[in-house]
Amino acid sequence: MKKSPCCQNGSKEKNDLEKATEFLKILSEPNRLKVLCFLREKDRCVCDIWKALGIQQNLASHHLKVLKDFGLIDSRQDKDEGRKIIYSSDKAAIKKYATLLNNFLITNL
Repeated sequence: MKKSPCCQNGSKEKNDLEKATEFLKILSEPNRLKVLCFLREKDRCVCDIWKALGIQQNLASHHLKVLKDFGLIDSRQDKDEGRKIIYSSDKAAIKKYATLLNNFLITNL
């Protein structure tokens, strides 16, 4: 049985290609990669993130939203300060996408 090309619509490889491409697009923005690196150490609030990265608070919030919408980070309300949101990296999701990208590159190139 001949393997379907990765660019064929409806194929698993096409779906993986699209996911890997979106993952790369998200990580290609340097501040998003910095956020993931910063969250690797411990969970943080946006106030810690924008100060550490040296960017404006609204820009940090935008990057956090993009990362959260893609599923690379999680958020929760701080138990002590109810209005404060704490962000954490979703290591399992990051590993899943990194593995998907790695598998796509090894299998299809």
